[in-house]
Amino acid sequence: MYKELLWIFTQLPDDYIVLDTETTGLPDENGLPDIVTLGITVVRHREIATSVEFQIRPQKPISAEALSIHGITNEQAAEFEPFDSLWQPIAETLKDQLIVIHNASFDWPILLDHVDRYGLEMPKIQGLFCSQKAATPWAQVMNFPCSHRGPSMDLLTEVLGVEDLRGKGDGTHGAAIDSRQTAQVVEVIRRNSRANKV
Repeated sequence: MYKELLWIFTQLPDDYIVLDTETTGLPDENGLPDIVTLGITVVRHREIATSVEFQIRPQKPISAEALSIHGITNEQAAEFEPFDSLWQPIAETLKDQLIVIHNASFDWPILLDHVDRYGLEMPKIQGLFCSQKAATPWAQVMNFPCSHRGPSMDLLTEVLGVEDLRGKGDGTHGAAIDSRQTAQVVEVIRRNSRANKV
């Protein structure tokens, strides 16, 4: 129903990557939060290929709210590698790719801030696609609850009948599993839109 509002998903390339982060918290008066984990899921020929997670040592403390979401303590994060030492494999994965992010207005500026902060160079990419913004018109006309950012990944997972990867575990967020969940939802939307099933 109202599949035309999801038309943009059918225009995604067959190959792309999905990126997600878990952070020390939300932006505040001290600026953007730090990345604690960064997950990337690779989609090739419209099929989910691999997922990888980078554990990154933050410079800022992890807030109690963030801890309740991803379950990573400050003590655990202190053992992670610094961002600049992990940037090369991250950058190589991003290079020349279309990057899909659910809530790109949150994750992408934080990544760019880290690149700038450490004096690194962002590789050339094909572009950025926010699956949350792209699904918003459809979710709104279907009267699904949306925040000011759009429909949550949990909501899309439920209403589309997509396998809940996080629900199969302990329910906590993780950058790799959330990027994979986003890839699953994007591909279901794409297939259903083309088959006129949404």
